Amino acid sequence: METSDYCMFYITAPEQKEAENIASSLIEKRLAACVSLLPEIKSVFRWQGKIETAQEWLLIGKSKSGLNGDITNLVKKIHSYDVPEIIFFPITHGYKPYLDWINKNTK
Repeated sequence: METSDYCMFYITAPEQKEAENIASSLIEKRLAACVSLLPEIKSVFRWQGKIETAQEWLLIGKSKSGLNGDITNLVKKIHSYDVPEIIFFPITHGYKPYLDWINKNTK
């Protein structure tokens, strides 16, 4: 596969339990090879006309670009936010054995 066939994605969640549930669901369904969780980031954003701040968990996942739609659909079903942050970034370069591992561990 070309390296552009792989992606990283960011998802934020309001609490640890939800972040862990999202990560586990993505791994169980083979939509991601790995999801890393970073605790208690502080987000500042505009929501419904007001500037808000929130403590959130950041999920960073590695997958195949062709699974972006499936990842988005799964996260929308189980996420508590009305508009969850789900952002994909193409992987343009990577260590081939790691990319092969992503390929082997996703559907």
